[in-house]
Amino acid sequence: MTPVAPEAVDHATGVVDSVDRDEGATVIERDLEPADGRTVRCWDTGTGGAPSRLTVVWHHGTPQTGRPLPPLVDAAAARGIRIVSCARAGYPGTTERAGRSVADAAADVVAVASALGLERYATAGASGGGPHALACAAIDPEHVVAVVTFAGIAPYTDAFPWFAGMAAPGGLQAARHGGRDARRRRGETEEFDESSFVDADWAALSAEWGSLGADAQRASALARAGGATPWGEIDDDVAFTRPWGFEPADVACPVLVVQGGRDRVVPPSHGRWLADRLPAAQLWLRPSDGHVSVLRAYPVALDWLLDLIAG
Repeated sequence: MTPVAPEAVDHATGVVDSVDRDEGATVIERDLEPADGRTVRCWDTGTGGAPSRLTVVWHHGTPQTGRPLPPLVDAAAARGIRIVSCARAGYPGTTERAGRSVADAAADVVAVASALGLERYATAGASGGGPHALACAAIDPEHVVAVVTFAGIAPYTDAFPWFAGMAAPGGLQAARHGGRDARRRRGETEEFDESSFVDADWAALSAEWGSLGADAQRASALARAGGATPWGEIDDDVAFTRPWGFEPADVACPVLVVQGGRDRVVPPSHGRWLADRLPAAQLWLRPSDGHVSVLRAYPVALDWLLDLIAG
């Protein structure tokens, strides 16, 4: 990718589809092209011309559009933090990459970070974004200073009961045992199991994290428009159940693993497994939280990052 200035609207280096302003916050959307000719859609809050205290590269959940949600942008802006995010391969705006691993998808993000001139950044991700946040640290250790994961799924292994505690593991089971095509067929008939969310999750979705539910619905609608196949979501699930392209032990920087004790999508055992195998991890187990409500820890996690880099 060609380096680009975060506030520039330069059609020679990236196509800016929209610039949104909400109460002073600016989110720039642009499409960039890696060396292989594929397109990666990314978003950047920039800094409004002021120096940022830190840049956090956000990795979206499965499924989301990738656009940073208002609670992410607002909490970061209040702390002088710049947010950059990307839509993973196969999600609307980013070229599909069949057979991608977790590390392959993260490589797109590292290329975007390089194009934006990010010399030092942290990564963070929720749910399906957690593995990709870790992957960036593993493959770009010179630039990634820390990682935060929220309800992040662990690599598939027979060493512990990976599916245990999941309210609706059918899609992941299809991906594990039947691959891409089996996961696609499962998705054609599967409906969301509302028991996957606990009361704390529904409360968060009806309050400050309502934009998360709306964004997930938008991602699914865009992916299925005109009868298209939602390959981004499918390829995420397949990648989680296959070798990731790196080991947790390869992530040398500090990692904060934030996990809800009542999570029925990614059970607490996944957070414990990761924390035990990451060289410099802290596990923050929040006993009353589920899969969505754990995101209420996001502002404090940003403070943890700022304290870390200050130290």
